[in-house]
Amino acid sequence: MSDPIVEASTTGWIAQHRDQYLKDPVAGHLWDSSFAGGPGPLPTLLLTTTGAKSGTLSVMPLLYGDFKGGYAIIASKGGAPKHPGWYHNLLARNVATVQVAEKVFEATARVVSGAERAQIWQQMAVMYPPYTQYQEKTDREIPVVLLEPIR
Repeated sequence: MSDPIVEASTTGWIAQHRDQYLKDPVAGHLWDSSFAGGPGPLPTLLLTTTGAKSGTLSVMPLLYGDFKGGYAIIASKGGAPKHPGWYHNLLARNVATVQVAEKVFEATARVVSGAERAQIWQQMAVMYPPYTQYQEKTDREIPVVLLEPIR
């Protein structure tokens, strides 16, 4: 992935992490979550979505968990009242480019529910405990998304 167009609104540590990942995928794959209340280095992926309205590419680094051949991500936005932009983009187009370390591939996105959601949520909350706090501070149910590689 070279010279991606990214949302101008992505600044601060998110932009720094994304830029590091794009320059050095091996180093960018792990993110030190300790400053945000996490346990330390955790695996991240880069999710590239196309804006539902703008058509602009957006590249977001996100924590992930392996789940049944796919990659689980959480649309937490830190417990904000609204879903993150990337989530709306996935709902509109259902396909994204994913980068896990040096591996880049296309994936479909599926919002999970019921027992599957509960299982993935628990796995992700154990990995990154602040997810529980994020859910407590918002009225919306935080979506759990499974990215499934297109074979």
